[in-house]
Amino acid sequence: MKGFFITMEGCEGSGKSTQLKLLAQKLNAAGVDYILTREPGGSEIAERIREIILDGKNTAMCDECEALLYAAARVQHIKEKILPALAEGKLVVCDRYIHSSLAYQGAARGLGREYIETINSYAIKNCRPDLTIFLNIPPERAFERKHGADEDDRIEQMGLAFHQKVYKGYLDLIGDYPEFTPVDCSGTKFETSDKIWQLLKGRGIVGG
Repeated sequence: MKGFFITMEGCEGSGKSTQLKLLAQKLNAAGVDYILTREPGGSEIAERIREIILDGKNTAMCDECEALLYAAARVQHIKEKILPALAEGKLVVCDRYIHSSLAYQGAARGLGREYIETINSYAIKNCRPDLTIFLNIPPERAFERKHGADEDDRIEQMGLAFHQKVYKGYLDLIGDYPEFTPVDCSGTKFETSDKIWQLLKGRGIVGG
């Protein structure tokens, strides 16, 4: 039996790490067989690509190179980790996926949705999420929560104007990708966690 594949998206500082940790606690308590992974990364080769992408010293990297590196890491991750886990009937929970590329490189970098979909055609065709949870919070509030950007992260250091474009890019995905589901995370982390759990129950991904 094929497992479920869910992903979590959001601007920098939106609380993804916190929500993934709280979700893992709930999945453990419910006895769900799952794996938690991330992008870029998730496998040895993909993690090496992640280091190149996020290295703050790589300021000369062009936008197309960045997008292609994300796509390359994604294909490796899919073949090596995601598809085998799904074939075993496991729930796969992934921190970021194709929607990040659409928002960051497609919208904020200005490469366009068609370009991103083309270079990620393998992912889109062979490994679509059953549900994508978008933590809906503007970047201004998100950075307030995390007390500023990480100085070692090349993407976080792009500035507020860039991240506002990312946020708009995410909002533009609503309605165009059926799996893409916004979750209001303006409340406490526990309120948001409960919303996510109820969403998973409603989709039949976890039991009642």
